[in-house]
Amino acid sequence: MIRVLIVDDQELVRAGFRMILEVQDDLNVVGEAGDGAEAIEAARSLDPDVVLMDVRMPETDGIEATRRLVAAGSRARVLMLTTFDADEHVYDAMKAGASGFLLKNAPPAQLVAAVRATAAGEAQLAPEIVQRMVEEFIRRPQPGTTRPAALDDLTERELHVLKLLAKALSNAEIAAELFLSEATVRTHVSRLLSKLGLRDRTQAVVVAYESGLVQPGETASRS
Repeated sequence: MIRVLIVDDQELVRAGFRMILEVQDDLNVVGEAGDGAEAIEAARSLDPDVVLMDVRMPETDGIEATRRLVAAGSRARVLMLTTFDADEHVYDAMKAGASGFLLKNAPPAQLVAAVRATAAGEAQLAPEIVQRMVEEFIRRPQPGTTRPAALDDLTERELHVLKLLAKALSNAEIAAELFLSEATVRTHVSRLLSKLGLRDRTQAVVVAYESGLVQPGETASRS
């Protein structure tokens, strides 16, 4: 059973998400919070697997709440709710430790799938989200200024997989790109995350861009 904490400053929004999630046999909404500060306390006491976190909230916003949760060692993975057209903070949310992103107007089936994927540590980043991150990134310091030493410990294959992760390819798409099985790709992803000391593939995207391993504007083929 996947334990979910819903965080949004609008009660009606929280109620709507709860209705969608609780009809699923494998999802259990264990609590709600109306702002980031409440979310931190709720996550500490309720121990959710996934925190469905709104970006924009009064007082402590979703990004700061996510940052504090990660710093406190919370095992919960944060699925960030964003109004893409108005939101300019995707990059900051990724840096803070968000594991995935979902548009607030996403259809119910997509919400359910995103929660399950986030809980499994396999949340995918939509190309639109990666593009927004790149747009934000190019206004930051030049690539290569924060290259982790652990990148040198990756094999050539793991580096290739990391590059493809950063271009928003799924495991299936990476497998097709490299002529590997999905199981092999999952193994490579798990090993590179472990070597880099990262929580999930979303953080790998940040490392790939900040280290200069992937340059803004690069694309990958999709099979």
